[in-house]
This record gives sequence, structure tokens and C-alpha cells, in this order.
Amino acid sequence: MHLLLKTRVNQPLTKVWQGFNSSLFDRLSPPFPPVDVIRFDGCLKGDVVHLRLNFLLFRQDWISLIVDQQTTDNEIYFVDQGTRLPFFLAYWQHHHRLLRNSDGGTIVIDDIVFRTPYRLTDLLIYPLLWLLFAYRKPIYKRTFK
Repeated sequence: MHLLLKTRVNQPLTKVWQGFNSSLFDRLSPPFPPVDVIRFDGCLKGDVVHLRLNFLLFRQDWISLIVDQQTTDNEIYFVDQGTRLPFFLAYWQHHHRLLRNSDGGTIVIDDIVFRTPYRLTDLLIYPLLWLLFAYRKPIYKRTFK
């Protein structure tokens, strides 16, 4: 399945890139499930992000490896690939793109490809994941105003 969300923010590309840090990551975490950041190396190739999702009765680890990061004059991006995923995911790749906007701002793009163990659960999980990432849009706007 493929999720694509775009958010326009009012800060320049390099400022937005500098803001992609553990503090932003904490703000982007949804209210449910609560997320504990176990490890956050950063957004460069080879970095690791380890999260623990708390579903009240049980916890699930989510570990991603940053498999690519590139910078050009008009775009900065990094790609995280799930290496250890919660039970409800079989595959995860999140392409975080920051595009220079002609008005001097930046377009933040969450481009996600995921799979669950079954096609039916792909369809059921899709709206939940869309909501979790749509939740980030006002946070991006406030953070990079």
C-alpha cells in the first residue's frame, strides 16, 4: 500500500532539514499508541531509530535503519526501512522528502510504502496510518512557521 502526504511550511529547506531532530520526532508521536524513543541516531545513512509502541497490555518494538540520504539544491531526503516491525506490519519504507518551494518555503512529503501480512489488513490499516500521518501536518506547520 502507498501513503503520500504533503505539507507546505514557511521555512526554507535548510532550516527545515536542521529541524529534523529528536525533538521534532517526539512532537510527531501520536497520542496512541504512546511511543518511547529507545534510540534515535538521526536522519543520515546508517542511522538507527528504535521505538517502543505501548499498546497498554503489550509493547512492540519498531526498529528502522536509514538506508539512504541525499541532498541537492532543491531537495533533501532520507529513507527509513523497517528492520524490526510491530506484528501488524510485514514491510515498511518511509521516504521523507523536503522540497524547496518557489515561494521560499518547503514542502514536507511523507511517502510511505507498507504491507501487512494480509491484503485485507492492508486495507484496514491504511486509514489508521493515514490518520497518524495526517496528525503530523499541523505539527510541521507550527514547528516550521
